[in-house]
Amino acid sequence: MRKRIKIIAKVIGIGLFLLLSVLIVLFYRFSTPKSDEKIKEDFSENNTSIYINYLAYKNFKYRVLTTQKEIDTSKATIVFVHGSVGSCLDFKKYMFDAELHSKANLISYDRIGYGEKLTGDVQESIAFETEMLEDLTKNLAGSKTILVGYSYGGSIVLASKKEYKKIILLAPAVYSKAEFMPWALNFYKWKLTNWLLPKVWKAASKEKISHKSDLIKFENNWNETPSKILSIHGNKDWIVPYENSLILNEKFSSPQFELLTLNGAGHGLVWTHFNEIKNSLMQQLN
Repeated sequence: MRKRIKIIAKVIGIGLFLLLSVLIVLFYRFSTPKSDEKIKEDFSENNTSIYINYLAYKNFKYRVLTTQKEIDTSKATIVFVHGSVGSCLDFKKYMFDAELHSKANLISYDRIGYGEKLTGDVQESIAFETEMLEDLTKNLAGSKTILVGYSYGGSIVLASKKEYKKIILLAPAVYSKAEFMPWALNFYKWKLTNWLLPKVWKAASKEKISHKSDLIKFENNWNETPSKILSIHGNKDWIVPYENSLILNEKFSSPQFELLTLNGAGHGLVWTHFNEIKNSLMQQLN
């Protein structure tokens, strides 16, 4: 009987190890920064034009993707800001979409520390990220610009005091008390395992750990933004709890703030609930 239990335990252990290994490989492939050539290939396969530029901010160069060679000032512009871990490609499905493309200029960029060139050099500062975003959008008319911030990117767009056509938050991480610190961060903290992590994972872990204290500098002043806000959040999100958006809903007055709850959605709503998010974007453009 004991021998049988040992065999079963061994099989289960091997199965769990293999499953974990597959998940790690998949996540690594998903999160590793893509080359310019790979990005062009992906967009070409989806019959979508893409233009890749490198801009500079405070001695840092970062990659910017646009679906148009030059900004069409007759259209609105949507600027996507990714989270952690993340990249400009987190929003590629939206940039592939012909209907969105026909209605707006679409821009997505790699935050410092997540692109192919500067992987790992995260700045751990919402203020830095917001200033960089405002530098990127300085030549865009605020009345025609929509900011979309996902996860950590939500705090970046919400911190801007510039008035935009709309700020759309996707599962925003904006309150320190609601900040979830996953156990997996220990792999970054432990010397025994730290060296095994790819640079992009180390960058995300470093940023995640400092984000909670950084939020304290901003969270009591979120309602100082002059822009109208839509927060889209899943009520089954355990990575960035739904509580973040519920607190925002209490802090803002109803004419300025709207909460759209996606029942059953987790933190991957950017990918799993594309249609709902696209429809919300289209409503801002029509």
